[in-house]
Amino acid sequence: MAKSPELEHPNKAFGWAARDTSGLLSPFNFSRRATGEKDVTFKVLFCGICHSDLHMVKNEWGSSIYPLIPGHEIVGVVTEVGSKVQKFKVGDKVGVGCMVGACDSCDNCDNHLENYCPKMILTYGAKYYDGTITYGGYSDTMVSDEHFVVRIPDNLPLDSGAPLLCAGITVYSPLRFYGLDKPGMHVGVVGLGGLGHVAVKFAKAMGVKVTVISTSPNKKKEALEHLGADSFLVSKDQDQMQAAQGTMDGIIDTVSAQHPLLPLIGLLKTQGKLVMVGAPEKPLELPVFPLLMGRKLLGGSCIGGMKETQEMIDFAAKHNITADIEVIPIDYVNTAMERLLKKDVRYRFFIDIGNTLKSSN
Repeated sequence: MAKSPELEHPNKAFGWAARDTSGLLSPFNFSRRATGEKDVTFKVLFCGICHSDLHMVKNEWGSSIYPLIPGHEIVGVVTEVGSKVQKFKVGDKVGVGCMVGACDSCDNCDNHLENYCPKMILTYGAKYYDGTITYGGYSDTMVSDEHFVVRIPDNLPLDSGAPLLCAGITVYSPLRFYGLDKPGMHVGVVGLGGLGHVAVKFAKAMGVKVTVISTSPNKKKEALEHLGADSFLVSKDQDQMQAAQGTMDGIIDTVSAQHPLLPLIGLLKTQGKLVMVGAPEKPLELPVFPLLMGRKLLGGSCIGGMKETQEMIDFAAKHNITADIEVIPIDYVNTAMERLLKKDVRYRFFIDIGNTLKSSN
């Protein structure tokens, strides 16, 4: 007979969990494993709310396991390390992103691409090596193998720096991999939300000319004056889109809703690259002829490996890149989810775990 979440591990823990597809989160007592020889245990201080959390609490991707504690933009301070841990010590500022395990033996793992390992273990809602379910960062403590822990540089704020563990690496990795990081290049960013606003900041720090492409004309001032984009296109304005035809080396598409790809492909130069990082629930229509006529590429990208994630965090610290956040208490989390659904956030909700998560025990 399976043990209850509260009894399956030796260390008591507390968080907020969804119990069913309503997605409603409420206080939840559970347990964390003891610190293993290669484990890092840390007190969670902040945790971001990612759009994927909203999908998962409602089981919209069909893979959720309840009770479910979301959260994979987790930062805090180390409280204990295992006997064989080499990279961290008590008191270090650290973070955990979207994954906590992989097979460590496949080609992807050998090439620092743990994020593409077929046996990659998600930070929450997945089965760990011991068969227990992983729980995320809407909780007071976290335990992870040191390989999947990121060091947070001292000059990077924990709260506004933490969304980079998901949103940051999701846009940094394709900019690097697809060669859209060269000074003087022209890159479009579709959507100015949690991913998009960070993509603008990274691309600008790389010396790239950036055009924000949005359905919302009212985001123009924000894009140009606050985020430093070079230009702004309203995707519903055919004259604007026509004038920009064939001008971009690449586009990072962060939109997770249904939208047409044909106008975006038209913005690309010959051999330009359209990279999808948003995850629409339904398939998008792909017009092939425009790809053929310009030898254009449609690609995708999903987070990044651990080596690249650390590289991204260090790059962000060097260039003072952080996410724009709205810090909330844990008991506001259900309201935040409703607002996220309505896109009513600029640009990332962040839960002040350290000051507001209080156990009822």
